[in-house]
Amino acid sequence: MAKMVYITGGARSGKSSYAQQLVEEHPGKLLYIAPARVEDDEMAERVARHQQAREERWQLLEEPLWLAECLETSAAGHGALLLDCVTLWLTNLYFHLEEKQGPVLAEVDRLIELVWQLEEPLYLVSNELGSGIVPENRLARRFRDLAGIVNQRLAAAADEAWLVVSGLPIKLK
Repeated sequence: MAKMVYITGGARSGKSSYAQQLVEEHPGKLLYIAPARVEDDEMAERVARHQQAREERWQLLEEPLWLAECLETSAAGHGALLLDCVTLWLTNLYFHLEEKQGPVLAEVDRLIELVWQLEEPLYLVSNELGSGIVPENRLARRFRDLAGIVNQRLAAAADEAWLVVSGLPIKLK
């Protein structure tokens, strides 16, 4: 049975750097799971910065939607796995599944179930969206609420949970 570590925090809190640091403590090849879609120059720059920060022993898996299926075939042989970030994956699923919460949560549950079948530890990075201003539009509020539910499920299932604030990791469990 694998280990699952959940890491959350606000924008630019240092959560991705902290997660990468933890993953790099594992020996061997490492797998970076990137659900991001690069659709503009700003996102391309973000992706490039993340890639430059990783050592050569990192391998890349780009999958915007069906993470459970991809991990079943891609995880083996790695010292650890890093999914960065859950919120981007959730955004992709939410719109692909026509803003239906039930099917999105089913995919999240599939991922959680898969983790317990893996031998490799999985580190999950997610944005904490509930600490900010309440969005003014219905779509953003629904997404924020869904992200909160997903984050609760992942944190509950995780062996460890961390909150990163201003670059400082705080262990939640």
